[in-house]
Parts: sequence; C-alpha cells; structure tokens
Amino acid sequence: MDRTEIFTVTIRHFLAPIARFLEDPAVSEIMINTPEEIYVERNGELVKTDARFESQEAFMSAVNNILQFTGKRLTSEHPLQDSRLPDGSRVHVILGPLSRRGTCMTIRKFSKVMFDAEHLVELGSWTRRAMEYLRLCVLGEKNLLVSGGTSSGKTCLLNALSAFIPHNQRIVVIEDSAELMLQQTHVISLESRGPDRYGRGAVTIRDLFRSALRLRPDRIIIGECRGGEALEIIQAMTSGHAGSMSTLHANSPLDTLNRLETLCMMSQVDLPLHALRAQVTSAIDVVVQMTRFTDGRREVTGIAEVLPLNAQGQYQVQDMFVYELDEQGESTRGRLVWTGAHSQFSSEPRMRALLRDAPLVQDIFAGPEERAVAGSREVPR
Repeated sequence: MDRTEIFTVTIRHFLAPIARFLEDPAVSEIMINTPEEIYVERNGELVKTDARFESQEAFMSAVNNILQFTGKRLTSEHPLQDSRLPDGSRVHVILGPLSRRGTCMTIRKFSKVMFDAEHLVELGSWTRRAMEYLRLCVLGEKNLLVSGGTSSGKTCLLNALSAFIPHNQRIVVIEDSAELMLQQTHVISLESRGPDRYGRGAVTIRDLFRSALRLRPDRIIIGECRGGEALEIIQAMTSGHAGSMSTLHANSPLDTLNRLETLCMMSQVDLPLHALRAQVTSAIDVVVQMTRFTDGRREVTGIAEVLPLNAQGQYQVQDMFVYELDEQGESTRGRLVWTGAHSQFSSEPRMRALLRDAPLVQDIFAGPEERAVAGSREVPR
C-alpha cells in the first residue's frame, strides 16, 4: 500500500461516525460543531444529524490524522488549518478557544461526478448560448474571473471552463488545498504549505505564483484569489500570460473588480490608484457570476465584459448575459438571457476565426457591418 492508500484506510477508521455522510452523494458538506453536534448540507438544505463522536479525544484523533495527510499540525501557534481528504474533499479546522465551543471542523466534499459543460446545461446552471460564449472566450485566451459567494459553485464552474483549454497547452494550477481536477494531459498542480511548528518553511500562493512564471506555462489557473498575490496575477495577465483564470468572493461583476483592487492593495506595493485600476481593467476581460439559491440550486446569474475606466476613473462592465426571473410571483426560478449587447472582442481576428464553429453566438460577436445589415431585427434571446 502506498501512503495515500494507508491514509485512506486510517482516516475512514477515525471518521466512522460520519462515514455514511461521506458516502451519501446528496450530502455536499459536513459541519462538526462539536463531537456531539453534527450538521450536513443535503440537497442544499442544512440538516442536524444524530451522529456523534464517542469523545473529544476520538474527534481530535480524527482531526490530527486528517492534518497529517497534508503534513500539517493544529497548535496554539497555528490554530487555523486547511487540509484535504485523500479523495480531494476540502477540510477546514479551527482550534478552541478560537472556536468558543471547542475545536470544530467542516468538510466540503469533493464531487465524484465531474460536471462538464454539457451536464451544467442539463442541470440548468447555464444556457447553451452562454456556454458557447464562454468557450470562445477561453479559446480566445481571455482572462476570466469566476465570482460568487461561499459554496456557490465557483470551483465546479472553473473545472468546466478549464475543459475548453486546448490539450496541447501547458497548464499550471495553484491552490491552497487541491480541489481542481483538470482533464487535460499536461497539468502541473502546485499546493501551498503553512509553516512548521517553529514558523519555518511556509510556501504561500504568492511564492508559488512567482515560481509558476518560470515553469513556461501557457495558462495559469489560481484556485482562489484572496490576498496580495492578486497584484502579481494581474501583472502576469498583462505581460503575456493570457487565458488565465481564478475565482474570487464577490456579489456582482462590478463588485469583483473593486474587491480585486482591494486585494492588490494588500501586496503593500505603493501604486497610484488610477494606475492600479488601469491594470485591473487591462488584465481582466470577463467576469462570470455564480449564485447559490435558497433551494440549493447553483447557477450562473451574470456574465460581463470589463470595459476601460470611465472619465472619472471608475470601473465599467458591459453585461452580456443577465438572469431574468420567471414571472411567477416570488419564485427564484429564472433563466440566463443575452442582453443584446455585442462583444468588444468581435473585431479581433482570432475571435472571428473561432466563430466559424460557433453558430449560437454569431449575433453576439457580430461586427459593425453585420449589425448594419441586421438592422432593426428582433434580438434573439
């Protein structure tokens, strides 16, 4: 047995009280507030379970065994830790007394079903036309950010978008805890590392990103943009590393740009605000917004192209697709529709060439001459 197989067996032994939830495909998250209080998210709803660990010691044994798999330890100096299970499920642990009721742990399960682009269409997460639009953006090497709240499906969508990357390109993936499962053959996956018990040996996302630039990547994918490394990311995007992708916590495309700006400021590099904003708008081409609804649905609710700064030096976006609610009272059901706006990339030779195999988005990428011919024709939705 190799190391992973050994940890798989031992971790399953220590996690026996919640084994049935780990096996249940309807459960997406397991929240252990205390050894006696365990909740799960099943089909989008929080449910309190009757599961419990025999004792605090049994629970801590499970926690420590999980952390050992990724070479981490939970101590008073490092009371917050991210880890993962051998199957790729993400784990976050908080040591008491930071957690006032004692150590708590949350497991975000890794989906054993790979949701490809077509499957997301079948689920209603996006439309075929929106999928085709984003496929062209990926093939055209546009830089994309996927934004949304916690558990909104950002990583799942990033996996689906990455499948559009040509298989002859070299991809470097950088994450805090490995979650992305790319289907391409030439992928280098890098994972950050915290410091040891003496505060030594930490390797941050920022460190890995700088190293990645020396690995001759065609594409760089950052699992989540969350700190000062954002400045290096946008500088790389504007200096030859096109077609990069990342995720970010934000509530709208415009909010995404403002948050990215804030993260860049955390780099402690003194840049004039206008220069920083100009770099952000030059680096990011498209923002895709994900939303998690109260019934558990996770859908794309907006796609916007980033425009140059306006005369006041403020961010601008052009909504390409928006989410329209069905006219059924207070229902949150709806659909993603094209706004009728034409892409600012429509005149690029590369995009024009790609259009030959993209009949669903001919209107979106129509040039000025084609629009003139179309005249007052009704905008298809």
